[in-house]
Amino acid sequence: MTTRSKALLACAGLTALALSVPFGGSAGAAPSMPADDVGMSRVAESLSATLGGDFGGSWLEDGKLVVAVTDKARAAAVTDAGAVVKVVQHSAAELDSMVAGMNAAEAAAPDSVTVWGVDVRNNAVNMTVLPGTAEAGKAFAASAGVTDLRITESADVPRLFADIQGGEAYNIGSSRCSVGFSVGGGFVTAGHCEALTGGGALSKDGAALGEWGGSQFPGSDYAWVQTSGDWNPVGQVTGVGAVSGSQEAATGASTTKSGSTSGVTQGTIGEKNQTVNYPEGSVSGLTATNALCQPGDSGGSFISDGQAQGVVSGGNSATCYFQPVNPILSAYGLSLVTG
Repeated sequence: MTTRSKALLACAGLTALALSVPFGGSAGAAPSMPADDVGMSRVAESLSATLGGDFGGSWLEDGKLVVAVTDKARAAAVTDAGAVVKVVQHSAAELDSMVAGMNAAEAAAPDSVTVWGVDVRNNAVNMTVLPGTAEAGKAFAASAGVTDLRITESADVPRLFADIQGGEAYNIGSSRCSVGFSVGGGFVTAGHCEALTGGGALSKDGAALGEWGGSQFPGSDYAWVQTSGDWNPVGQVTGVGAVSGSQEAATGASTTKSGSTSGVTQGTIGEKNQTVNYPEGSVSGLTATNALCQPGDSGGSFISDGQAQGVVSGGNSATCYFQPVNPILSAYGLSLVTG
């Protein structure tokens, strides 16, 4: 059974950047509204259509729906719907138009400007710039037709975060393994990926990945990697879909494997609590499957009906064994990230 090396990385995804802005003021108490955020959002959508060009945007504040209008004569439509009304200068369409103007002029934006967008609570355009560069930001906004601007100075420059998910490749020095399942702060994988490579530097897509949070091999074959803040573990398995839990499937159940060498393969869960005497050491408590696995798939995902089953350990041309995932989670006090 081959236990070393694994293949090159999967592509990075993006996470959305959220800018925090202060709450604006709100009017008095509103009549009864749907208690849930989704219900209030539906009311806001309805009011947006009703108010048309007088709609100035909406937001949730202190458990209430606040709706802005540009014409105070439309206030009754808001309060009749059970929302809090706020009279503002600019309509939502006007704010969107200002931002669109800045987007169109993006090539002329100073490098010191890091974020811009609609600030619905303050009925303005918000902008974040590097410290000491507010005037350059103001000039850019003015040239793009922005008439109301709120600037925040911050040295904390936004950067991209890369997603990481089950079945993707990662590197240990010059060797390669596969991600098993995302957990809070990182992911689980096979223990021999650390033990048989000397625990070299962890990387993915050529970027530093993090450090080993713990590993066990032989005896068991599990480990987890604590990823750095540049990586975003997500509850997905490559080529399969979302992870919804870790309920153990019965012998005879269908299962799917995702690994960085052989990709997605199908099989059936066979006998459990198997001990395999690899040349590098004996491992107990493994589950047998007839899914295809190859070198480099080590650590990859076995999943059945959205339920995480385990991580690839090893095998031969007829049988692939996985280390069940629940003992890994229990050993290190980890929680699965679900999709």
